[in-house]
Order: sequence, then C-alpha cells, then structure tokens
Amino acid sequence: MPEIRVSSISEIADGASLRVDVDGMRVVVVHIGDNWYALGDRCSHAEASLSEGQIDSEACAIECPKHGAMFSLVSGEPASLPATRPVPTYGVRVDGDDVLVVVP
Repeated sequence: MPEIRVSSISEIADGASLRVDVDGMRVVVVHIGDNWYALGDRCSHAEASLSEGQIDSEACAIECPKHGAMFSLVSGEPASLPATRPVPTYGVRVDGDDVLVVVP
C-alpha cells in the first residue's frame, strides 16, 4: 500500500490534529505523545469534520464537534452516541521529519 507524506512532525503539536487530503480523501491526523493516528475526517453520524473536535488524550479518542460523539483513535469505533458506525482508520508512519499516511 502506498504511503503519502501529509505533513512534517512540527506541523502537528502534541495533543493536536490536522485535517489533510490524502488521495482525494479527507483525513484527520492526530498526534499524542509518541503516537500518531489517522482517521476519516467525517463523523459517521452527521458528517461534521472531526478535525474541528476536541481530542481526549487519556481516552485516545476524538470528539465530533457537532453532536459530541466520541471515536476511538485506534479503531475508529464510536465510543458514545449518537454515532453508531465507525469511521475508517489509516496507518501512520513517521520517517525523520515526515508524517506519512498509508492509503488503501
């Protein structure tokens, strides 16, 4: 599977997210400590941009800014209502200063 460079590590602060376009897909990349996550950027409930939501570092989740649904950064599964369907997840790799997302 191809990897696409989406940013440098300095562009995404610890505890922050960045919305990027990867091969025509809206993706939110999240940085927590030494870990990096990438998910589809559209809430499965109301299609709001997850990149505009709050990150819960302890729960390893991101909150939809529209209705408050929480999504696991690891699995994309909803952790709270009103969302009931997961969002897609993508592999992330850091190579030097580059953040790369694996696209299907």
